[in-house]
Amino acid sequence: MESPPESRPGDRTDNRSDIRDFLTSRRARLAPERVGLPTSRRRRVPGLRREEVAALAGVSTEWYTRLERGHIGGVSEDVLDAVARALRLDEDERTYLFDLARAARPARRASRAAHRRRKDAEIPPSVQWMVDSMTMAPAFVRSGHLDIVASNALCRALYSPMFDSDTTADRGCANFPRFFFLDPGSRQFFVDWEEGAKATVAVLRAEAGREPHDRALRELVGELSTLSPEFRTMWASHDVRIHHGGVKRLDHPEVGRMELAFRSLDLPLAQRVSHDLTVYAAEPGTPSEDRLKLLASWTAPPASATRPPRPPR
Repeated sequence: MESPPESRPGDRTDNRSDIRDFLTSRRARLAPERVGLPTSRRRRVPGLRREEVAALAGVSTEWYTRLERGHIGGVSEDVLDAVARALRLDEDERTYLFDLARAARPARRASRAAHRRRKDAEIPPSVQWMVDSMTMAPAFVRSGHLDIVASNALCRALYSPMFDSDTTADRGCANFPRFFFLDPGSRQFFVDWEEGAKATVAVLRAEAGREPHDRALRELVGELSTLSPEFRTMWASHDVRIHHGGVKRLDHPEVGRMELAFRSLDLPLAQRVSHDLTVYAAEPGTPSEDRLKLLASWTAPPASATRPPRPPR
């Protein structure tokens, strides 16, 4: 059995509260019957007790208690994996737990201390060309802060309420969390507003676990927590999401309601900066496809008056 992780002078990290709150929330949501334990009326708190999680993970109660208090930096991956299984974490939650552990290691903290405000990564011109070439599919590149840092014309037409929002004009960059929580019009634009808002917060929470020393990210979270009670409540739930895909239902002010499938793909850039390429599409033969085509016709460049000559055979 691995001994409890030791505290060292100067070993305190600014993600210790995130570790504690995440593990506590996952333990609280896990009903005893889900793991084969008897249900007792004497339980004073929801979910499992610390000693029950420790037994399921094969560690001592003392060890797990210290882990839940945030002492995670020196823990081996095998033990973290055992805790993840004991708490029934899904793939995204498991990745988040490992990210929290990596961020708590002294060597990583020291290397990040000098880069607490990361510079925005430049988007290569070829990426913008690729996005612009998708004339029949809204496409954009999104940063870890959920800023839209590159987009094509159809994306800007689809998300015109967000690009035209005061939350964008004030910052010069469209940002999903700010639009969701600080612009009242987002509730009319996103048909499933609450579901989308929770997913947005969960993606932001996963990025915070991966980069806890990112000052700009913490400032964004602080701003939204101060100005939006809904964001503050959702942030406190410690839900995380890393893999993105599904269906988005939008009520566009000019063409009406659309249901679009979307998929996000990792877009590796320099300096470990996290970006995603997201592409939308409508199911063929549906009213949503007709409305998307209408938007595309408005954004298409004007046809050239003369055609280029055909190459000789």
